Amino acid sequence: MNREKEIYKVTLVGSAVNVLLTLFKFVAGIVGHSAAMTADAVHSLSDLLTDAIVLVFVRISGKPEDRGHDYGHGKYETLASTIVGFSLAIVAVGIGYRAAVAILFWYNGGTIPAPGMLALWAALVSVLLKEAVYQYTVRRGRSLNSTAVEANAWHHRSDALSSLGTLLGIGGAILLGDRWTVLDPMAGLVVSFFILRVAWMLMKRGVDELMEASLPEEVEKEIVDIVTSFPDVCDPHNLRTRRIGNHYAIELHIRMDGSLPLAVAHERTYEIEQALKDHFGEKTHITLHVEPLKGFMLEN
Repeated sequence: MNREKEIYKVTLVGSAVNVLLTLFKFVAGIVGHSAAMTADAVHSLSDLLTDAIVLVFVRISGKPEDRGHDYGHGKYETLASTIVGFSLAIVAVGIGYRAAVAILFWYNGGTIPAPGMLALWAALVSVLLKEAVYQYTVRRGRSLNSTAVEANAWHHRSDALSSLGTLLGIGGAILLGDRWTVLDPMAGLVVSFFILRVAWMLMKRGVDELMEASLPEEVEKEIVDIVTSFPDVCDPHNLRTRRIGNHYAIELHIRMDGSLPLAVAHERTYEIEQALKDHFGEKTHITLHVEPLKGFMLEN
């Protein structure tokens, strides 16, 4: 099964769970009189939307190079992960705002209705299912080297955290009595900050890639180590790197003995390119510029 189909499979598994949980949470929130559970249902609904974004953008990113996209369409996958992060931030702000309003209402003497047991069970089921989906999705995202799938996995984790906060709030409100029903929105407010932190990480990573940020320092060191492992090559410089979706792009200047025949220099650069592709993936974009060593430059 190719990469695109694997991503579809992973995303559809999460979507199926999201559909069931969204319906269950809305029913539990309304019947169980839990504002936190209703908010949690909205969060699950946002997961469905991000699943759709991932499916659409991954399909586009899987297209091969064409006349208008010399480096392929990998950036669309980066764009998808950025959109997921942005939507996650909106959800976090919404949950936090509703929780803050409820807390202020309670502080001013208002009464927050105690949630029912159905809402408690819905929160428990959501925590278990969403954590399981997160573990499955993040493992597949890493094995497929897909930033969009990993971003979507964190959306599942954020839903699990949201449901955990809801579970604690509902459980506390039920067990401690009417005086502590404020625990429901308080838990939601705390969880919203955790979700916002994840959203910031996803957006920062996506924006860095879209703005052509260099690869991590440790990755660039690996590149230099591979290049300098060849005996005829020295002084790698002008290294430029970036990420294109799930692939790397590498540009590098190297020096070789200026008296080497062109065919030999060409063969060596081919071997270097293949070594880099063996390490970072066959679709790695590599541009090597060969310069003669001083003292070995051929005279005109």
